[in-house]
Amino acid sequence: MLLYTFLFGMALGFTLTVPPGPMNALIASEASSSIINGVLTGSGAMSADMLLAFAVYMLRSHLSLSDFIQYFYLTGAAVMVYFSYSTFRYKQRTGKGSGRYLRALLLGVSNPFQILWWLTAGLAFAYLGGLLLLAGLFTAVAVWIIIFPAAIYNATRRHERAQEVVRYVSAGIMSAFAIYLAYLFILHSN
Repeated sequence: MLLYTFLFGMALGFTLTVPPGPMNALIASEASSSIINGVLTGSGAMSADMLLAFAVYMLRSHLSLSDFIQYFYLTGAAVMVYFSYSTFRYKQRTGKGSGRYLRALLLGVSNPFQILWWLTAGLAFAYLGGLLLLAGLFTAVAVWIIIFPAAIYNATRRHERAQEVVRYVSAGIMSAFAIYLAYLFILHSN
């Protein structure tokens, strides 16, 4: 059961990090010139997620959600559906900038999509799996912020369609978690 919780947390972590969005666009734009630039940017994003996760975990620890957890599941499912759709429809934007780590940290803690993910799906799953699930989630984030910049750096030199594949896979993963959260909503509504 412990391994399952950790691995489930990793899968959840990839749903947070893999979908193209403003953060991955920033990481990709930095990684296209240097893997290190991409990793620094990803580290800023991970720090933002750690701050948001801490806030969510504190809410989970101090609130009894058992009477209305099903509404977090439903809201989380809706957010996942929205993220899946927006991931599928995403068009990459690129840009340059300085202060890679700080820029990504500030983008992460002010990004309404990231905040919304943590207050819905993140809170619901933190309630289910606690610290072990969060450990799995951040393991996935750490893997992503190393592998993604390296992949982007290499892919942009070899294949123009690499990001399109990432987008479709991401939309599929988000859809699967939306279905799972909808199932949890139905299960806890009875």
